[in-house]
This record gives sequence, C-alpha cells and structure tokens, in this order.
Amino acid sequence: MKKLNIQGKDLKRIGLKDDRAASLAKQVMQKHYKDHKKEEALEILKKVIHNPDKFRNHPQLGKISEILTQKAPKQKAFEIGMGSPKPWTIFGEDSIEKGALEQMATAMKLPISLKGALMPDAHQGYGLPIGGVLATQNEVIPYGVGMDIGCRMCMSVYDLNIKKIDSDTHHLKRVLEENTRFGKAEFSGPVEDPVLERPELNEVKFLKSLKKKASDQLGTSGQGNHFVDIGILELNEYVPEQDLHPGTYLAMLSHSGSRGSGAEIARHYTRIAMDKCNLPKGARSLAWLDLETEEGIEYWTAMNWAGAYSAANHYRIHQKLAQALGSKPLALFENHHNFAWKEQLSDGRKAIIHRKGATPATKGVLGIIPGSMADNGYLVRGKGSEAALDSAAHGAGRKMSRSQAKKQFSDKELKNYLAERNIHLMGGGPDESPMAYKNISEVMRHQADIVDILAVFKPRIVRMA
Repeated sequence: MKKLNIQGKDLKRIGLKDDRAASLAKQVMQKHYKDHKKEEALEILKKVIHNPDKFRNHPQLGKISEILTQKAPKQKAFEIGMGSPKPWTIFGEDSIEKGALEQMATAMKLPISLKGALMPDAHQGYGLPIGGVLATQNEVIPYGVGMDIGCRMCMSVYDLNIKKIDSDTHHLKRVLEENTRFGKAEFSGPVEDPVLERPELNEVKFLKSLKKKASDQLGTSGQGNHFVDIGILELNEYVPEQDLHPGTYLAMLSHSGSRGSGAEIARHYTRIAMDKCNLPKGARSLAWLDLETEEGIEYWTAMNWAGAYSAANHYRIHQKLAQALGSKPLALFENHHNFAWKEQLSDGRKAIIHRKGATPATKGVLGIIPGSMADNGYLVRGKGSEAALDSAAHGAGRKMSRSQAKKQFSDKELKNYLAERNIHLMGGGPDESPMAYKNISEVMRHQADIVDILAVFKPRIVRMA
C-alpha cells in the first residue's frame, strides 16, 4: 500500500500544533488522500487550518475541523508543595520590615530556589520583596523580576561649572521642564529608534501588540520614585572605564524603566505562570516559567527587550538634556535592576539570578545607588560578595508606604525640609518625602563588604511626576 509520508514537523510547519488534530490529520490523509503528493496534501490541510468552519460538514476533513474549532480544555495546573528553606543572607535586618522578611522566607521555600539574599533597602512588594535577590535552577519568576522590567539608573557627567546650579537655576529648571516627561505625559510626534525595530517585536506576538505604547512613551519617565536630577558629583578616585579623573562635576541622574510595556509584560506572563503553577495561597505571585518551555522562552525574550527599551529610554532623555545644555558629557554611568541574569554560583552551579530592586555588584562592576530627593546618591564599584549573590541595594528603600507618607507629611513640611538643604523640587509630593525613606548612610554602612564608594552625588534640582 502506498504511504503518504506526512510527519509531525511537516504539520507544525503549516501551523497545525494541536496534537489530537495532527494525529487525526495523518490518519485521514493516509486513508483518503494517499494518491496525492505530500505538498498537495499539506496544502489541503493548510486550508482546513486557516478556515476550519468551512470544512465542518466535509465527509473526510470534517473531524479535523471539529477538533480545531473545539475550545481547548484548560490544562490543569500541577500542584506544587513548598520545601524546606534554602540558605539566604540578610543585610541590615534591623531596618527591614516584617512583611519583606516573610516574603523572602516564602521565596526561599520554593522547590526551584537555590540561594537568596535580602538587601538593606528591602521592603515589601509583590512576589519577591523589593531588594530581594533569588537564584533559581532554570526558571524565571515574572514577579521576581518585577513590573518595571529593567528599571535603570543613568548618570551623565559634564565639564561645566557647578556654580551654574545657583547662578543659572531658572535656565536649568527650564531645561528639565522642556526635555522630560513623567507619568502619562508624552512627547508629540513620531519616534524612531532601533529598539522599536528589533526582531523580537515581530517574533513574539504579545510584544508586537506593545509597539505603539512603547513608541509613544519612549524618552519619558514613570511616576512614583522616578526622577531626573541635576546635581553635584564629587569623585574621589580615577575611573579608568570612563577616563574620568577625581574632581567635582555637574551631573544629571535619571531613574526610569520600561514604562507601560514592562508592566504589561509582567502582568501577561505572570497570569500564564499562575495557570501552570498551583502554589499555596501565600506564594501564588511567585509562579514561575521553565526556560525550556515556549512560554519561558517568550518571557525571557520579552524581558530582555524591555531591558533594552529601558536603556534606549534613558539615552533619549540624556541626549535631549545634552542638546539643551549645549554640552557633550565627559562620561556616562548606568546599570539596571528588576531583571534576571544567567549566572554561575560560587559552587559552579548555573542559575537564574533575579534582582528585584537590587543593583548588580559583581567584582569590578560599576553601579549607581541613589538616595531620596534630598539625600546623597553613590557611584560604586562591586566587590563580588558571594553572600549577596553579587548584588547591592538599589536605593535608600522606603520605611513607610506612599499612603502613610501622605498622611504623615504635609506639603509645607516637605517644602521646608528641601529649603533647608537648598534643593529645588519640580513636581513630586509628600508621598515621596525624604522622611519616608530609610537613612541612605545606614544602608551604605550595611553593605560596606558589598561595594566600594567611588563618588557621592548631591541632588540640587529634582524633577519628578
């Protein structure tokens, strides 16, 4: 008997991915279309795949059509038990709230967890706490990365007289006002950037749906604790990576991320992960995706695109500011958090390192750790701490929620606090009051074994939402 040799890979190539339909299609084509050439048979099947309703009453192809038009049964999530906690290190435990400690303790009981660390700026979040660092086997937790994927710090350093901050304050405020946007505010006109033309936007269907949002928001900053500051950088030692010598410089520091696109990616893939991982109630937001599955690969691709988008976002912000200042920066420093990396643990095991609100601090790596709107930020170099999983804090860290801060601090109190420190605030409010944050000096003290301080950044003109 003549055999029509249609294989599974042939059916996948024409878009037939349902296993039941594929199995039936092989049987039907062998029985009723064995005299056709392989390509002819596949063309017939392609028509059924693309318009199954048309073939519902077909004597031979009707059963394939029926399977294709059936609603696929929802795959039941497998039940997952929590195990004994894996080892983790806490930095500055006395200043970390109970909720953050409990969240990290839960994460360390996941069967996929290998090792963890909690940074001194840690506070409660969704999934992992802010300031949580988690190593997993070959799985990624979307809420272990966070909503603002690839949230980033970027600092441009100028050879401009720092006295301009006081002598030309009005002009510098106007530079910030005209060249930055926050929250829902966007720049008008079409935007072109290589990050909007990357192949991932066409390869991943969900990413493609975000292209307009990404284009509209490029070059803008989020709400909350996102900012663009003009301030003074006091550099204590030579930085060979940027050929920057010790001295006092005018600098611009920005904090922003992947905007609405990153948040959409986080929500979308967390829902998928939750459908697949049936975790206990207190751990549900820690649902993960295996990086060997289609969904895991998709998320990893989307996450990396969001990180590239965040970088492009900052470059556009700093390019606009440089043009407005009429000066080219001497140096540019940057790093991001809210991300996952493929790294190797000290014992040689390969792992996925989630740094949610934590700065990469591998030995020799440069990073930026900001304070609040009125407190110092720091340019640092990582020491490669094994206990910290090569990580450091990403800021001062909140000691109270935004709603608490609004109730506790008035506009007048905030205004007086900033006036005493000669800081000009554009936007912002009591919810971002410096008094709502931990003492950045204490945070830095708790990570003396994690990073070396190279420079201090002192904010003077602060632009927020």
